[in-house]
Amino acid sequence: MSMDTKVRKVNVIQPKVDLFRVDSNQEYRKKRVAAYARVSTDEEEQLSSYEAQVDSYTRRIQGNPEWEFVEVYADDAVIIGLS
Repeated sequence: MSMDTKVRKVNVIQPKVDLFRVDSNQEYRKKRVAAYARVSTDEEEQLSSYEAQVDSYTRRIQGNPEWEFVEVYADDAVIIGLS
């Protein structure tokens, strides 16, 4: 039998636990979601870019009813001078 006519068998392994299911009533937990914001320099004009990123990520995550907002993380080395 040639390679292009050989039938391959795939075994699907089902998960033992559904991590997002709260109970057997099909109720699900929200996914915990975080974001990462970054600017490339510590120049003053980057402050608006950083704030826009944080605002956008925060609104997007909080606007999804299936997600739980955790935090927006940032590269502290870059934004220290912008605060």
